[in-house]
Amino acid sequence: MWHSTFDDVRRMNKRQFLYQVLSFGMIVSSALMMWKGLMVVTGTESPIVVVLSGSMEPAFHRGDLLFLTNYRDEPVRVGDIVVFKVEGRDIPIVHRVLKLHELNDEENTVKFLTKGDNNSVDDRGLYAAGQLWLTHKDVVGKAKGFLPYVGIVTIYMNEYPKLKYSVLMFLGMYIFVHRE
Repeated sequence: MWHSTFDDVRRMNKRQFLYQVLSFGMIVSSALMMWKGLMVVTGTESPIVVVLSGSMEPAFHRGDLLFLTNYRDEPVRVGDIVVFKVEGRDIPIVHRVLKLHELNDEENTVKFLTKGDNNSVDDRGLYAAGQLWLTHKDVVGKAKGFLPYVGIVTIYMNEYPKLKYSVLMFLGMYIFVHRE
């Protein structure tokens, strides 16, 4: 199989090969433009995230794909499911808002406390050192919808890097060999 694939690539003239490279570039740039467009429409840097743990079961399971929005004028309420980032942690966390703490300052600041549905205690142990509440600046987005288990592919690819590289290599070879 691989031998015939490489033979097909070798048989391409320079013009065909350049066409395939440009087609691949168009696919990648189109995907990036769609992602950036989603960012603008939803108001969040991550319009789609994958649930990585079972802390939100039974509401969401590991591998569920969440669709997020993060509009500045939309208030955070008790019961909302938010995705937030904590200083010192690379991976955002998906948990439910448990309590609100409203301050009567110039900005009418609203702080909130979160907890995973499947966890026994609130998230203060996950927050940055000395942080007791989250604010809107910590929020990546609020969950607006989900597709069950669609993101499990992402989890498998991160847990098994050989699978990820195999899939990428297969897709790359397919694009270069496939002629229109």
